[in-house]
Amino acid sequence: MSGASFLVVPQWQGSGSSRAMRLIDGAEAIHGDLPAARTHRVPVPTAAGESLGTGVNRFSSLAAVREAAEAELALLEAPVVTIGGDCGVELASVQHALAAHPEESVALVWFDAHADLNSAESSPSGAFTGMVVRALLGDAPDGLAATGPARLDPRRLVLAGTRELDDGEAEFIAATGVRVVGVDELDDPGRIVEAVAATGATAVYVHIDLDVLDPSTIDGVGSPVPFGVMPERLTDAIRALRARFDFAGAGVTEFAPESPDAAGRDLAVILRILGALTGPVPGAPATASGGQ
Repeated sequence: MSGASFLVVPQWQGSGSSRAMRLIDGAEAIHGDLPAARTHRVPVPTAAGESLGTGVNRFSSLAAVREAAEAELALLEAPVVTIGGDCGVELASVQHALAAHPEESVALVWFDAHADLNSAESSPSGAFTGMVVRALLGDAPDGLAATGPARLDPRRLVLAGTRELDDGEAEFIAATGVRVVGVDELDDPGRIVEAVAATGATAVYVHIDLDVLDPSTIDGVGSPVPFGVMPERLTDAIRALRARFDFAGAGVTEFAPESPDAAGRDLAVILRILGALTGPVPGAPATASGGQ
């Protein structure tokens, strides 16, 4: 793999799935294939944590992991690829990328079957994994909400492969005009490039929840949604983005295999995705850097 750094965050507390603890095994399975010299690991509390009246399940542990991840990110050379754990691990990583590039605009491309745009008030489950993008936009309890230069502008958010929305999320998208690139549109990688270009961004952070993939291509996800993206379409889209925009970082989340054998079967697909994120791309701009 290229000179990217890796941050492994085996957080499970943000998940609302019955398979939440398997996220630890998934993160560790991916960790085993990463270059040791360029990989840091964030210790995750064993305790589930308390909501503390915030409306976010396990809030106290989530806030602690965010703080620990921020400390590790400060030690790593950019760009950083974060390995989850649930989608909540992206909170610190996306904020770090945004704050590290104040001289240029960074778009967040959220490859995910779900929008993760619930607020604590609209969430039907209280699980933070479904609230993390809203937190990045600044709408979350203190301790999780992004602020200042680390706060994402909704005009620079692109949802990709999203196909299952809660009512509150659909209302938020309609009200804010957040761009959505559907599964069928990803057959042409130029469509996701056009969507990001329309934001005015010059750099891109790429988030991948593995449930964006079609369930026929990967078993180890906690919330599979039918009619997803095929792996080759996803990797084509990633390479197209990297060929056009500076690369501010990425995350791969929500790997929850049933067993070590099952993890091994899925790792081939995951390593292809990591290769698209970190391997050479002909014609790509110089990697965005800074904020170490």
